[in-house]
Amino acid sequence: MKDHYLDNSATTPVLPSAAQKALSIMTEEYGNPSSLHTRGFRARQELEAARAVIAARLGTKAEEILFTSGGTEANNLAIFGGAEAKKRRGNRIVTTAMEHDSVLNPMKELEKQGFEVIYLKPDSTGTIPERQLMEAIDEKTVLVSVMLVNNETGVVFPVQAAANTIRRKESPALLHTDCVQAFGKLDFTPQKLGADLVTISAHKLHGPKGAGALYVRKGVRILPRTFGGGQEKNLRSGTESVPLICAFAEAVKELPKGSETLPHVEKLNSLLRQGLSSLPGVELNSPGDASPYILNFSAGAVRAETMLHFLSERGIFVSAGSACGKARPSHVLEAMGLPRERISSSIRVSFSRFSTEEDVHALLDAFTEGLNTLAHE
Repeated sequence: MKDHYLDNSATTPVLPSAAQKALSIMTEEYGNPSSLHTRGFRARQELEAARAVIAARLGTKAEEILFTSGGTEANNLAIFGGAEAKKRRGNRIVTTAMEHDSVLNPMKELEKQGFEVIYLKPDSTGTIPERQLMEAIDEKTVLVSVMLVNNETGVVFPVQAAANTIRRKESPALLHTDCVQAFGKLDFTPQKLGADLVTISAHKLHGPKGAGALYVRKGVRILPRTFGGGQEKNLRSGTESVPLICAFAEAVKELPKGSETLPHVEKLNSLLRQGLSSLPGVELNSPGDASPYILNFSAGAVRAETMLHFLSERGIFVSAGSACGKARPSHVLEAMGLPRERISSSIRVSFSRFSTEEDVHALLDAFTEGLNTLAHE
């Protein structure tokens, strides 16, 4: 039985070239990049070459790329480091109710520390109205954190509007955006977004788990969360994982432009939408203008967990919301005001550039069988 993997927003299979690069660094260029001998120097060269590759793809300077262990650490560093550095200018932080847990949980911690956190609520399509940004951001706002592409629905959030609002209001706020689901799929640069801090991750684009990066715009000051040997400009101490970082860069090297892969993924998304529209009780939770890489829908009378097991037994792998959310009801769909029954039956399909029409047809066939079988049990 052939597998049909459609959970690429959770993680992606590692490219053979990226895996081979990690292996070669581990077995050949295994020096500590902070060591002063030749092996350390060669490891440092590999590390800086990887930094340059990732910076070039993001459209930034290499010196603005800070390596982390992944998206969660990068988000934490941006949020805690930015809020702490700016706290003398105010205590208001603006974010959305639909962010990833690696943003929302730090926000809860900052509330305990005395910061006022405003959680913007979406409309029924999952979109954040720009007027909410205008109302929330003021002269005491020190940090705004708005993701670019929502990891559960694919909705594209108004990051540029947030940047424009900060400028119009003459706010001291830093703008952070979690671009984990956007990097390598949509064509953007931090400059075009107007962002000061940008989070990206390797394992969402066919690189390894355990490597990520935070773009820190030149001139922006944030405070460290980890203290030690002073690596990564004293902002993220700890010996850099050169094998994983170089594998990250290898995966980035193979990324086509977002505009080149978008038509293929849009076709798959449209095919799935058409197939689902003919099934009774199925409702789409992702709006038509969402990123085509993600399609969230509700399976009617069948709970998501039950359907996931049914599909998995047939070699089809999708998810129920965010992989990090585990079995909890989706806070994203709750924020959209969807009924509990619709939330409990929600399924997320997420494509990569390697996904095929065969994957979509296999999913639709098995899902239809699941509806006919499970809804009557």
